Amino acid sequence: MAETPYSSDRLATVFGGSGFVGRHIVRALAREGWRVRAANRRPDLAGFLRPQGTVGQIEPVQANLRYPESVAAAIDGADVVVNAAGVKSQHGPQSYEAVHVSGAGEIARAARAAGVRTLVQISGIGADSASANPYIASKGRGEEAARAEFPDAIMLRPSVVFGPEDEFLNRFAALARFMPMLPLFGGGETRLQPVFAGDVALAAARALDGAAEAGQTYELGGPEIMTLRKAVQLVLRIVERRRGLIGLPFGVSGAIAGATEIASTLTLGVFPKALTTTRDQVELLRENNIVSENAIAKGRTFAGLGIDPQGIEAIAPAYLVRFRKTGQYASSRTA
Repeated sequence: MAETPYSSDRLATVFGGSGFVGRHIVRALAREGWRVRAANRRPDLAGFLRPQGTVGQIEPVQANLRYPESVAAAIDGADVVVNAAGVKSQHGPQSYEAVHVSGAGEIARAARAAGVRTLVQISGIGADSASANPYIASKGRGEEAARAEFPDAIMLRPSVVFGPEDEFLNRFAALARFMPMLPLFGGGETRLQPVFAGDVALAAARALDGAAEAGQTYELGGPEIMTLRKAVQLVLRIVERRRGLIGLPFGVSGAIAGATEIASTLTLGVFPKALTTTRDQVELLRENNIVSENAIAKGRTFAGLGIDPQGIEAIAPAYLVRFRKTGQYASSRTA
């Protein structure tokens, strides 16, 4: 896709701009000609974003969602705002409540005060403030907090997201290098609709350009619905490794996840990240993570935004090839 020459008159602020999904959104907006502020707690670590645009087009700026003044400063002068800030697990002040709920409300409040035209928030399929799962509940309350301040906020709810920096496909590929059996938490039968991070980013860009209906929620899923077991089998085929798969019931899965959380805490994060799973992540597998029939019927999906999403097999081999026994130069061998 040809890049659009950027205009200094169009400014977008992306919170969480250096995160997994956020960096793809920054790239997509730059390609569409936006000048982009990538708001992060540590802009000094976000310099890698600058080469994704032309000189001066992308600028990392400091913003901490717990400090309203920094949020307002990051938004000042912006035409549109994207909230892609999020945490997968809670650590100290970086809690679900602080980031997903209070943070979302603060961004929406500042966006309204600054006269921002469009606010897009990245949430997740199944977001529900009444959920017993703390992560899902925080996503639901975050949507409510944002719309209480900015009623026309557009919510994008992706299924499980994959891409070069993901903690989904990369994790199983990494484990396959040294484990003869791979555990499937919750039995491995949870249905997923994996979605490419680049497609989520394109959806955000389309929403900012007016393709999405104000105040509505869009559910984003990839072209194929698959079980967790099938997703892992696909990873093994891509990395050319034969490994056994063992489905673990939720009780056992939760116990193992709890143990890895404790190990990670006691070792101050030294415990291998690939082996660390939280109990909240295990609980997420109790519900299928696919686009609802209601969203499909109302056209509030990728189709409604004019996007044809890409599947795992079209994207993942390019970044999972490094997990083959002899890397990208491997012939068709099986480890």
